[in-house]
Amino acid sequence: MKNLKFLEIVPNIDHKPTPHNPNEENPALYYLANLSKSGRRVQKNALNLVSGLLKPGSDYLTFPWNELEYKHVLPLKALLEDKYSTATVNRILSAVRGTIKQAWMLEQIPANQYIRIKQVENIKKYEFPAGRYISYEEIESLLNVCISSHNPGGDRDAAIISCMVAGGGLRRSEIVNLDMSDYDPVSGQITITGKGNKKRTSYILNGAADALADWLALRGDHAGPLFIPINKGGVMTIRRMTGQAIYAMLQKRAEQAGVENISPHDLRRTFISNMLDAGVDLATISQIVGHEDVNTTAIYDRRPEQAKKKALQLLSLPYKK
Repeated sequence: MKNLKFLEIVPNIDHKPTPHNPNEENPALYYLANLSKSGRRVQKNALNLVSGLLKPGSDYLTFPWNELEYKHVLPLKALLEDKYSTATVNRILSAVRGTIKQAWMLEQIPANQYIRIKQVENIKKYEFPAGRYISYEEIESLLNVCISSHNPGGDRDAAIISCMVAGGGLRRSEIVNLDMSDYDPVSGQITITGKGNKKRTSYILNGAADALADWLALRGDHAGPLFIPINKGGVMTIRRMTGQAIYAMLQKRAEQAGVENISPHDLRRTFISNMLDAGVDLATISQIVGHEDVNTTAIYDRRPEQAKKKALQLLSLPYKK
C-alpha cells in the first residue's frame, strides 16, 4: 500500500488477501461493535468496499488498517465522489475514520497517523434532499386500503402506518423493536428504542390511537412485540417482524392505493414536515424523532412547494410602473 499513487486506487502489490491473524485485535470489529444492528450491516459493506478498492481481494477483516494513511484516504475520497452520492461518500468516510480511531485506541497506529486521516473532511455539496412529502390524500388512501382488506393484516398495517406518520415519525427499525410493554394505552405514551439503543418517548394520540386500539383488539395482550407477522391465512405469530417486512408491507399497500414512489422513511419526513407546518419548534421535534442536532431535523423538511409559495405571497412589493 505504500506505493499507492494519487488517484491510482489499485496498488502495485500482490492482490492476494493478507492472511487474517485471529490473535490480532481488528479495529474494524471494534468500530462495528459500537453501532446498531442495522448500522453494522451498512457500515460493514462500506468497509468491505474500501478494502476492495485499496487492496483488491481483501475485506474488512483481512485489510491492514494499520497501514492506512492520509495519502490513501484523500484519493479514495475523490474516487468515491465520482461514483456515489454525497451522503454515501460521507457515510463511507465516517466508517473509515471510525475504524482508524479504534486502531489508534488499540495502539496499533500512532496518534499523528489517526489525526491526519481524521482531517479528511466530508464532502460539502448541496443536493436536493432524498425522499418526498406524502400528502394527506395519499395517507388517507393508504389507510383506506388497509381498512378495506377486512383482515388482521390490514388492521396491523394501518396501525403501523399511523404510528410512523402521526405517532412520532418512527423509523422502521424502531417500529419492529416496539414491545407491548412500551405502550401505555391510557396516556398514549410510547417508549421508543432508537439508534445506539437510546430511548425516547412519544405519544400515540387521536386517529393513530384509534388505529392502534383496533389492532391490539385483534392481537391480544400477550407479551412480546407490539407488531407481529401474519400469514396469508390470517394466523398471527408472536415474534418480531423485520425492517424488510415493514418495507415490503408499505410497497404492497402503496401499490394497492395507487401511491407511487414511497419509502418508509418518507413517513418520517412527512411527520417532521407536518410538525413544522403546525408551528412546532425544531427543538421539540428533534426530541420527538430522536435527532441530537436540530439541523438534522431541518433537513427532513419536505413541505410541498405550495407552502413556499403561500409564505412568499405574504410579502408585498411597492412596485408600480
